[in-house]
Amino acid sequence: MAVINIEEAKMQVDRKGFLDISVDPSLDLFSEIERLKKEKNAVLLAHYYQEADIQDAADFIGDSLGLAQEAARTKADMIVFAGVHFMAETAKILNPDKKVLLPDMKAGCSLADSAPADKFRAFREKNPDHLVISYINCSAEIKALSDIICTSSNAEKIIESIPPSKKIIFAPDKNLGAYLKKKTGRDMLLWNGACIVHEIFSVKKITELIVRHPKAKFIAHPECEESVLRMADFIGSTTALLKYTQSSDVKEFIVGTESGIIHQMKLSSPDKNFVPAPPETNCACNDCPYMKLNTLEKLYLCMEYETPEILMSADLLKKGRIPIDRMLEISRQYNL
Repeated sequence: MAVINIEEAKMQVDRKGFLDISVDPSLDLFSEIERLKKEKNAVLLAHYYQEADIQDAADFIGDSLGLAQEAARTKADMIVFAGVHFMAETAKILNPDKKVLLPDMKAGCSLADSAPADKFRAFREKNPDHLVISYINCSAEIKALSDIICTSSNAEKIIESIPPSKKIIFAPDKNLGAYLKKKTGRDMLLWNGACIVHEIFSVKKITELIVRHPKAKFIAHPECEESVLRMADFIGSTTALLKYTQSSDVKEFIVGTESGIIHQMKLSSPDKNFVPAPPETNCACNDCPYMKLNTLEKLYLCMEYETPEILMSADLLKKGRIPIDRMLEISRQYNL
């Protein structure tokens, strides 16, 4: 590996969004990452949608709610977040005095991008009598404009905690919002955003898979379009989907979410078969291009040079924390 100093590393990140340094292929990256964790008192948090190697190196693997809860309780000096930008931002908001790193700053989110802060602010100002519940898959700026944050794991309970007389804006995912409207019976005003991964599942191809695997259960994430959800035997958050496959007597599942979760499903249920639900493209499975920007090499370099680092203003940190703390408190009340 070429040796550079920290200032050179930061300059390179400013240009590319990640450290582009050749890593010695003979280096045991798993051992090196463990060494760096101990030396720097760092914790590695990884989302279920990360590549398998990163999941295997992580200290904690989870969905957005679990990762936020873990970020809130960690005693580590440094948080290394193997996920996408809004997740690392959430960890920073919860730990303003800690260093939070993201292996690739270009690991964004199509759903978060679908809600620009200036347009959402104007949308909220046109509906001042509405309480804003925002899905955690949004930017720090949107969080700061929200009253309560939610995840797919706790959204239903959070909505039910709001008095029926109170009007609600739900942002930014229209598909999750529509699903929650149906589940809770609340007439919410929805922002028109969506996740590219969950929007492009092919109903035709999933139908063909169901025919070819008649004993399989089709499980889906509520960010999917209604036409896909109507076909599902079970709908739930990423963690709920994993738990369903663990507890079910069924031996085969068609999985309607980002394919990274299948690694954990196979680890916990090696005797079962998992088939990724296909998108409209020619790919056999549906990967998030942003999640997969992170690699084990980038993760190692990120920890070695302590960059790229998530930074934001004190005002944004303060305002963004209020709705997240409300979410965590409601989640504690319901033991979520």
